Amino acid sequence: MSDTADQAEEKGDAASHVLAANAFAGFGEPIIEVATDSSLSALNPTAEGFLKGLGENDVAHIARAATTAVERNCPLVEQIEVSGTAGSQSLQLTIMPLEDGRAAVLVRDTTLEASLRLALVDSRQRYKDFVEISTDFSWETNADHKFAFVSPRGALGYTADALIMIDPADLVTEFSSGGNIPFLTERRMENSEAWLKRADGRSACVVISAMPLLTPDGSWRGARGVCRDVTESREREATLSRVRNRERVLTGIVRSFRDEVNPENMLAAAAETLGRGLGAESCKIFRLASPDAQASESPDGSSFQLAGSFGKADDDSDDSVLASLADGAGTAEMAKGSWQILAAPAQYQGQLNGAAMLWRHVERGPWNDDDRLLIGDIANQIGVTIEQLVHHERIVRISRTDAMTGLLNRGAFLEALTRQLNHLRREPGDAALMYVDLDNFKAVNDTKGHQAGDEALLKLRDILVQQTRPTDLVSRLGGDEFAVFLSGANKEIAEGRATKFLEASEELKEFSGSPDKPLGLSIGLAVLDREEPEPLDELLARADSAMYEAKRSGKGQFAFAPLPGELAAS
Repeated sequence: MSDTADQAEEKGDAASHVLAANAFAGFGEPIIEVATDSSLSALNPTAEGFLKGLGENDVAHIARAATTAVERNCPLVEQIEVSGTAGSQSLQLTIMPLEDGRAAVLVRDTTLEASLRLALVDSRQRYKDFVEISTDFSWETNADHKFAFVSPRGALGYTADALIMIDPADLVTEFSSGGNIPFLTERRMENSEAWLKRADGRSACVVISAMPLLTPDGSWRGARGVCRDVTESREREATLSRVRNRERVLTGIVRSFRDEVNPENMLAAAAETLGRGLGAESCKIFRLASPDAQASESPDGSSFQLAGSFGKADDDSDDSVLASLADGAGTAEMAKGSWQILAAPAQYQGQLNGAAMLWRHVERGPWNDDDRLLIGDIANQIGVTIEQLVHHERIVRISRTDAMTGLLNRGAFLEALTRQLNHLRREPGDAALMYVDLDNFKAVNDTKGHQAGDEALLKLRDILVQQTRPTDLVSRLGGDEFAVFLSGANKEIAEGRATKFLEASEELKEFSGSPDKPLGLSIGLAVLDREEPEPLDELLARADSAMYEAKRSGKGQFAFAPLPGELAAS
């Protein structure tokens, strides 16, 4: 391969890497590219810091795994342990082969999941060992329904003497099985759960195995059994269940983002998922508004606009809660009437860009720590989505405007003009289309250069914008050709507007290439026929033809195109 071909290939690889990096920039977890030479590079900002913390062995391990995935030509999932600057981490690598022998590696930190799993395994082993060694306490009741014996070390914070001869029913707050309480059982039972009252008033969950004591004639004379305190295990299971619930709701939010085709509907879908997931009657998602957006101004000057909602709730509390978040609050809570409100800020790369707000009726109970953690986690996802929407809107805006003048480009102008004409077919009214073209513009570029030509185009933009209304459409169709659609303008109004354009065009003469070739305007006008609306292409052709007629007649003037009926008659 020649040097030129090598350079082209290197540029192609670099361009491919840049495109991939741009595509993954908003992804919250590290994404790495493994090149054919086994070198690692970051595809998003998160991966840059991640790579810095890897050791040589970790880099080699990832490169080997990527090589395996490329050789098999199929995705590969691998679990590894790394010891970087942030300490030991458990990571899940999802490796996807790319073209030309490269691979993309998605890195997910599973340290917390592994730690929780390990903690649960350790806990279960601990309780198994306790059972093998001894029970927490053993007991026996008599025919009088009193404790006759309790392990010498006591139980539940009580001493053995404190429990002797008291009614065990006074200890039981909840028992899941039917029949008598376990301490008075008339049948053998194993591992039945009961909630008992500790000496300090707190509840304890115990697993009870017991058997009845019978007289020789079969009469019940008491019961005997052992208890094992499993409160810590049950609390841990409840915590894990809440974590799983948070993950379920969070996964639902992320899935709603992924499945929603229309970017503008993503936040509305997130509001419904979040509201239902946390049992709220209403949910609102706000985004930080652009300066010209219609938004509610918070006291510190930050602007928020409603971007998605679910259900109905009182709107009067929005501003004060949003102001609290704008002031830096991690979460904000407020009670108003029968409502309780919980809100969290949405951020991207540490910068506030929105908020999530929930309403719940007070009779459904107060917000708990799980609710606060969950709304915080989801708000972080919402922050990423808002940033993606901002990029999407920026791309749409760029695709609809002329890069130099900021006016509508040809495609956006024709799209808007089509909507206007369709409206006029339903509700007839006056309108006129103007084609505006610079006279002797080539002489400007040839004599003074393209920078002077650009300045002349910008000057013409200013003239057109200053002499039109916000409801009019102004576009740069290409080169030195511009178009203006005047809504509600009859022939007299269009003629007056064209006259003002020509008067203001005197300011263009300073850009002229030479005295004998002054820079000016030629304008073609096509007034709409209210009685017989014409197709878009015919309207454009009439205005274009009138503009060339103005040029043929000596430039620096305007000409009207005949109405469609007049053209047919001629």
